[in-house]
Amino acid sequence: MKAIRSVSVVLSMVSVFMFSCDKNDAPTADVGVVTTATVKDLTADTILGIAVTGQPYGSGKYTLYSLERNAAVSAADSASNKWDIGFRGTSIITNSGNSGPGVGGAFVFTGLFDDLKTIPSDSTFRVDNAPASYAVPNGSNKGWYVYNAPVNLVTAIPGRVLVIRTGTGKFAKVEILNYYRGGVTPASTASEDDKLRKQRFYTFRFAYQPNGSLKF
Repeated sequence: MKAIRSVSVVLSMVSVFMFSCDKNDAPTADVGVVTTATVKDLTADTILGIAVTGQPYGSGKYTLYSLERNAAVSAADSASNKWDIGFRGTSIITNSGNSGPGVGGAFVFTGLFDDLKTIPSDSTFRVDNAPASYAVPNGSNKGWYVYNAPVNLVTAIPGRVLVIRTGTGKFAKVEILNYYRGGVTPASTASEDDKLRKQRFYTFRFAYQPNGSLKF
């Protein structure tokens, strides 16, 4: 009898709990553990010399990066979905279109990094169609940076966030903080040699959502 009475009490408690829960108490979608990190001095095809045209040049190769693993990816894996974003000078590619075999893409969000907590469901992710166009637009004041020609400096535009669809279809947000070694833009009065030697070293922060949802 004691055992039967105990079972009855448990069932009664479960019944009370079930009927006392309001429909507004339904569980919400799990945001998951979002990875956030800052990457410093990531090389992006550093300058090897100056062409006869006066333009600096490098090897022409992109530095590939995995936001999922927070690590650089070997060029040997360029034809895989192991990378999400690539850097070469001021150009940024995604693992999409004719840049890679992944299901990536991107668009530029205007607003503060911390304020972007949910990617709008009606967002359009562009894919790369190099060299005609890129998911992250290239060119001064078209994407993440502005180029000041008189002083030959590249500056990240505040309030520009790159919303990335990764090579495997997950989501991340990236904010480029600086383009120069040490995360410090040279003074406008610095020598041209100093400006050239220190550029193409990215400092950026990102948040990566591992569960495939649009929330950060």
